[in-house]
Amino acid sequence: MTQPRTFRIAAIPADGVGAEVVAAGRTVLDALAEDSNGAFAFDWEEFPWGCDYYARTGKMIDDDGLDRLKDFDAIYFGAVGWPTVPDHISLWGLRLKICQSFDQWANVRPVHFLPGVQSPLRKADDTALDWVVVRENSEGEYAGLGGRNLAGRGPGGEVAVQSALFTEVGCERIMRFAFDLARTRDRRKVSSVTKSNAQQYGMVLWDDVFTRVAAEYPDVETESVLVDAMSAKFVLKPEELSVVVASNLNADILSDLGSALAGSLGLAASANLNPERRFPSMFEPVHGSAPDIAGRGLANPIGAVGSAALMLDHFGLPEQAARLNAAVQATTAAGILTRDVGGTATTEDVTKALITHLAG
Repeated sequence: MTQPRTFRIAAIPADGVGAEVVAAGRTVLDALAEDSNGAFAFDWEEFPWGCDYYARTGKMIDDDGLDRLKDFDAIYFGAVGWPTVPDHISLWGLRLKICQSFDQWANVRPVHFLPGVQSPLRKADDTALDWVVVRENSEGEYAGLGGRNLAGRGPGGEVAVQSALFTEVGCERIMRFAFDLARTRDRRKVSSVTKSNAQQYGMVLWDDVFTRVAAEYPDVETESVLVDAMSAKFVLKPEELSVVVASNLNADILSDLGSALAGSLGLAASANLNPERRFPSMFEPVHGSAPDIAGRGLANPIGAVGSAALMLDHFGLPEQAARLNAAVQATTAAGILTRDVGGTATTEDVTKALITHLAG
């Protein structure tokens, strides 16, 4: 008898609705494993890190936290942030600490338009729309370089410098990732997002690397679009998109726009990948901690479940990922929707529906 593949997953619910959606995702994944006839299983270990932990200890994560995480097969993350902790402390202290320390340099954020979910985009009513944003996740505008100085000048005299870091290696590897991804899609196209008309050093390097890499992929259609024009294109001509590759900041903003156009940030999944697999990758919904609804059972678990599907793909289980995505589509098509997408279902209602549709 073939031994089941057991995947060790570190669960970090962190803050707010993160606890609810991670619990929902775990329940759905365990149901999927139970229905696999012993082909695979999950071994979960949950960690208490986040803003509550910071309030008790002054730390967002234990000093040995990264050492404890590095041998897991993946990290399943909820959301970080709470009103009592400044955002730059919570984000840099936990999520970015993991992403940067584990060189999770490719952030993948699909934009899926689901049946039964009304998009604010009229074009979505009669046009097939589906694209993915590939975000450079290790440098760019979020490199963390800079400082605040000259406070001694007195009130109003302080100076803050925030430097964006672009390296040829960083640009090239995310662009090759985007081109390789495009080759797996129905439309082989990569759209590069730039702002080289105003950022004449880092973004010009980005453009130069894109031109060089594109020459090695003659079978892939390309375009280079300024970020402001691309934001308009997301709204006016989204049918022209397939793979959109952008810097850390630009992709962060554009992917949220894409998710909003699809109906809600609660639907948005993401993967923070270390493609070389030297470290575990991290999978998380995009929606944030949502303090206003935390603990009320109203959170949309679709983004977390979609992130779980990306994790299954990463594990080499594409058929199981497809089953999970099909269950999501069947659930939304049946009108089982949470409040953020116009429904009345609870987190638990959606979770149960997903498991029902997994069973066929």
